[in-house]
Amino acid sequence: MKSVVDQSDDTIRVTPKRRPPNRGRTGLLAAAAGGSAMVLAAVWLLWPSHRAVQVSAVPAPAAVTAQGSGSAGGVPRQAEFAVRTATAEQILADQPGGLTVFRLAENPKIVVLDFASLREQGLMLNRVAALIEKAKLPHDRLLSDGELDQAIRASGSTVENFYYGHDYGAPALVRFFALAAQERIKLTPQEAELHRLLRQLGWFSSGASGGLISIPRVGADEHVTRAARAAILHHELSHGEYFSNPAYVAFVHQFWRSMLTAEERSRVRSFLGADGYDTALDDVMENEAQAYLMFTHDPDFFAPGMIGMQPARLLELQRDFLRQMPQGWLRNALGAWLASAPVARAD
Repeated sequence: MKSVVDQSDDTIRVTPKRRPPNRGRTGLLAAAAGGSAMVLAAVWLLWPSHRAVQVSAVPAPAAVTAQGSGSAGGVPRQAEFAVRTATAEQILADQPGGLTVFRLAENPKIVVLDFASLREQGLMLNRVAALIEKAKLPHDRLLSDGELDQAIRASGSTVENFYYGHDYGAPALVRFFALAAQERIKLTPQEAELHRLLRQLGWFSSGASGGLISIPRVGADEHVTRAARAAILHHELSHGEYFSNPAYVAFVHQFWRSMLTAEERSRVRSFLGADGYDTALDDVMENEAQAYLMFTHDPDFFAPGMIGMQPARLLELQRDFLRQMPQGWLRNALGAWLASAPVARAD
C-alpha cells in the first residue's frame, strides 16, 4: 500500500483518490477519513478467533548467526520476544512503545510486526524489500548499505517512508539471511533482531511456512492516521494469507490467469509498475492484484478507475472471487465487506 503523493516531485500530498507511488509493499497511505477506519474495524470484529499458539525457540541455522543467539551450558535460553496472539481488531487498537510482535488469531501463521518508529521499521526491512520486489534492483544479491541508501534516495524517499508496511513469506526471509551470510553483509542491529525473531519462530526449519507483515503506529508520522493504519493492516493481512496458505495461493493464481482479462492484467501491471514493483515477477503481480482489488476498499487508497476499470466490473470480480475462494477467515472478511458495501457507483 502506498502514500498518496504528487507524481511530479514524489513528495507526499494528502490528496483523496490519487494512486500513491510505491512506498514498498504497503505504501498505501493517506489521510483517510476516520469513518473509514470505523467501517474496517467493524468488518474485523466479524472474523473468527483461534486459540493462542505457543512460540518456542529453535537453533539458529548454521549459515547465519547473530549476537545473542544460542544457549548457555546446553540449556535453551528464554524466548527473547514476547509473541502475543491477537485478533485483527486488537492489533489495530495496539499503540506500541517499541516493537510489538503478534500472531494473528485468525491465522496464527501470520506474524505482525507493529512498529512505533518508521525508522526502526525501515532499518529492519528496507533491504529485504529491495531484494524481493523492487524494480531495477538486483534480486540475486543484497545491496550494500551505500547501495541501499542510493536506491532509497533515487526513489525520492527516506529510510522512514521508503515503505510504510512490508509483507514477506518465510522462504524469502530465509533466503535473505542466507545471502547475507554468503556475501558477508554486515547486518543492521534491526536486521539482526529480525534474524533472532525468525529463529525463535522456527522459520529456519526445513519446510517452515508463514507470512510476516509490518505496520506503523498511529502517529509514526503525520500521515499515519488511524484510518491509514487500518487500511495498511487490511491490505497486508491478505498478503499474509497468500504467504501462509497454499490453497489460497493456488486460488489467487487462478484469479490472476482466468478471472481477469489480459487487458485488466496489463492495467494492473502498469499500476504496480508506476509504484516501483518489478512487473516481471508474476507472483508479486498476482499477490498485489488480490490485495488491491479485493481487500483495499477505501477510495482514498484504491479505486477501480485507477486501473481503468468500471466500479460495476470490480464488484462483479469481488463477488466471483468470494464465491470461489477457499473457506476461512479471509473469505468471511470479504463476505462481511460486500454485505455492508455501498452500491457500486462511478468514480
